[in-house]
Amino acid sequence: MKFEIKHSTRYKYTELIPLSHNMVLLRARENRMQTCLHHELLVLPTPAVMSTGIDYFGNHVAWFSLQEPHKELRIASRSEVQIIPVDEPDLLHSAPWELVRDTLIAAPNRQTLAARQFTFESHYVPRLAELAEYARDSFAPRRPLLQCVLDLTERMYTDFKFLPGCTAVGTPVAEVFVTRKGVCQDFAHLQIACLRSLGLAARYVSGYIVTHPPPGQQRLDGSDASHAWLSVFEPQLGWVDFDPTNGVMPSTGHITIAWGRDYNDVGPAKGILIGGRHHLLDVAVDVVPMAD
Repeated sequence: MKFEIKHSTRYKYTELIPLSHNMVLLRARENRMQTCLHHELLVLPTPAVMSTGIDYFGNHVAWFSLQEPHKELRIASRSEVQIIPVDEPDLLHSAPWELVRDTLIAAPNRQTLAARQFTFESHYVPRLAELAEYARDSFAPRRPLLQCVLDLTERMYTDFKFLPGCTAVGTPVAEVFVTRKGVCQDFAHLQIACLRSLGLAARYVSGYIVTHPPPGQQRLDGSDASHAWLSVFEPQLGWVDFDPTNGVMPSTGHITIAWGRDYNDVGPAKGILIGGRHHLLDVAVDVVPMAD
């Protein structure tokens, strides 16, 4: 399956900005499940300096600097991504979760040692006793890890309410756990926190999810949105994705852009600037199937 992805971001400032330095993560990753066939990035005003590269986590990053006064910044990307269907892992044949936890501590090889960094706290993800306690209902002794994680994913889908606008980027995981409501990034952070609180390795994944308009209605331009889910590490199978917002394991409807410890590592656009105390932000996303 092929998809065209358009992501438009516009900042409107209440005062002239003389200088800004920015970075964006908008190009899809390459892995066994997807290939980025084409990617283009347009920035207005035209940057004085622009470069691309790979960050610590292997994500595609673009950096640019604006060195002329401006009251508006527009960032538009367009990508074509090929999604390759793969068989889901056999959940029952994953290792017992306690064995995975202990293996991460011992880190017997380079792959496991690299995964161990995702067991620690990060900017938006604490390790809390109450989250470990909530997760334990899914983690019976000697139960296969991936079966445990899917059970936790489905429980979170039932226990928590998706409610746009009720949280912000900096809303603490502990608050989301108490109020039982939030959006995709909240639920990704919360499940990651549950898993890390048990000593397991989990990372934050940002990307897009393919949506469909109600029957009989046309797709609205810009009506899609960025999405977030998580991956958990199993030493024999590698990283396996789970989506607590939808209570599923991601498949051909999820398109991965970047991953890191939490949202702080993979936000689609961020930067530093002089001035600009107040601004308006407008984001529009379209994910449209293409003919192969």
